[in-house]
Amino acid sequence: MNKLLIKNGIIVDPSSDRNENGEGMYRSDILISDGKIEKIAPAIPETEDAAMGAQVIDVKGLKIGPGLVDVHVHFRDPGFTYKEDIQTGARAAAAGGFTSVVMMANTKPVVDDHETLSQVLEKAKQTDIHVYACGAITKGFGGKELTDMQILKALGAVGFTDDGIPIMDEAVVRQAMETAADLNVPLSFHEEDPAYIENNGINKGKASEHFGIGGSDRMAEISLIRRDVSLALETGAIYDCQHISTKEGVELIREAKKTARETGKGRIHAEATPHHFSLTEDAAIEYGTLAKMNPPLRTEEDRKAIIEGLRDGTIDLIATDHAPHSKEEKDKTITEAPSGIIGLETAFSLAVTNLVRPGYLSLKTLFDRMSWSPAAMYHLPCGRIAEGMAADFVIFDEAAKVRYDTFRSKSSNSPFTGCELCGKVYMTICSGRVVYEAQESGE
Repeated sequence: MNKLLIKNGIIVDPSSDRNENGEGMYRSDILISDGKIEKIAPAIPETEDAAMGAQVIDVKGLKIGPGLVDVHVHFRDPGFTYKEDIQTGARAAAAGGFTSVVMMANTKPVVDDHETLSQVLEKAKQTDIHVYACGAITKGFGGKELTDMQILKALGAVGFTDDGIPIMDEAVVRQAMETAADLNVPLSFHEEDPAYIENNGINKGKASEHFGIGGSDRMAEISLIRRDVSLALETGAIYDCQHISTKEGVELIREAKKTARETGKGRIHAEATPHHFSLTEDAAIEYGTLAKMNPPLRTEEDRKAIIEGLRDGTIDLIATDHAPHSKEEKDKTITEAPSGIIGLETAFSLAVTNLVRPGYLSLKTLFDRMSWSPAAMYHLPCGRIAEGMAADFVIFDEAAKVRYDTFRSKSSNSPFTGCELCGKVYMTICSGRVVYEAQESGE
């Protein structure tokens, strides 16, 4: 039996009632056996019968949170493995404190049949963390014909998405929601109506004027969120609005959640990315293609609305939208370069620096948004620290600083390269095994 004893840690658990200082934190040792939490107690002696023979890790007062859960990553495998593959993506995730991730389906071929799904899930088993996969909502991302969600779910798909491409046919969206509601699986939507977009990735306004291009109008997002929350409330589907970017979009989600509570129908969720709560369109002007993403960075007013949404629970998920691209691709002009940035390795530090340190979120609430709520939406067996649960942890110091000069991802397309942030991940443990440990010198 493989045993691990973690001593002298301060546990931060969003699901726990134990509370020593008002933020859901308490001092305890954790005994792990065969990948599961066997015991949590204020002090577990190494001589205790259950702990005999255990490897001991003394974290010396560092904090221990449930392993982070990212429900929105692109590992580019199959088809685009020069940008990322499942192994390198998993290593980047572990370095960022993530122990569970959900891959999107926009690969080549698209994950829309049993063969491709089986292929990516087999590769996922070979990583050191838990890597899950979504299936496509429509065949070939064509937006017209639904995939066989029932079969794909039975084969291991944890949800469905055409992320990267909006589904414009309302009848198809309704049918997808009705099917997903019956299967009790989430549907994640990329809400950008191309009718409002001339050049995607750059906000229509100050940034688009700077570059002399048309840009992406905020109505692209607003119009589709308005349509799809209405459908979700009608059908009772688990609806996830991906990478929300506008204050109006936040308010639509807020109102939809209120209606869902009042009527008891519809399960509404929304994701915020670290770049959308950390940056504005000014970053696109400063960093060019390294800050080009879909939907684009918008205004300071929008950024503040996203933070308020995270604070009051309107936005219940923080997800990276980790989107690797090669240097050659990002070195193209602003209209030719692809949209997206990597995000797994910087996400936790950005959240600590821009949400926790200024006082918008407590650490307990941050772990709700980055662990417990994402796991709950996808029905994953993780996201909390409790006896009998998987031994998935991130060990960190929110006050310690870390500088991001290199990345474990194959790609380095990030506007945060060279930034020094608060919130250092010292160790990531998945299923009772150390899968990442920071080097004292630089990481």
